[in-house]
Amino acid sequence: MAEAIRIRRELIAELAELARKNPQRECCGLLAGRDGVITEILPAVNVAANPATEYEIAPVELFRLMREIRAAGLAMLGIYHSHPDARNEPSSHDVARAYYPDAAYFIIAAQPDISNRVRAFSIREGRINELRVECPQ
Repeated sequence: MAEAIRIRRELIAELAELARKNPQRECCGLLAGRDGVITEILPAVNVAANPATEYEIAPVELFRLMREIRAAGLAMLGIYHSHPDARNEPSSHDVARAYYPDAAYFIIAAQPDISNRVRAFSIREGRINELRVECPQ
C-alpha cells in the first residue's frame, strides 16, 4: 500500500484555486503543519526563467518562509506547484530539483475538469512514488 500524506480538506480546494488563478504560470509554495498533518499553505513567487513549465522559489524567500514556519512551531511537510498542461505528475525538471527528500511534492492540475486535480509524490534519489492524500477531519 502507498504511503500517505495528511492535509486538511479545505486546503485541497485552496491549492486548486491557487492553480486556477493564473493557469498559464506554475504557482508554487510550501506546505507546513504539525503531527504529520499539513495545516498551512505558504504561497511563494515563482521566479523561474520559464514559469509556464517550471517553478523556482528565490533562496531569500525560501529562507524567509522556513523561518516563518519554525517561528509558528510548525514543520515544513511539503512543497506544491501547479502544472498548466494538466498532467499533474512530476516532470524531469521536478525530479532533478527535488532537494527535500522528506517533503511531499504536491502537483496541482490548473484545469478544473481534471478528476484528480491534486496529487502528491515522494521523490527520493530520482525515484517517484505517489502518495495517498488523506484529509482528516
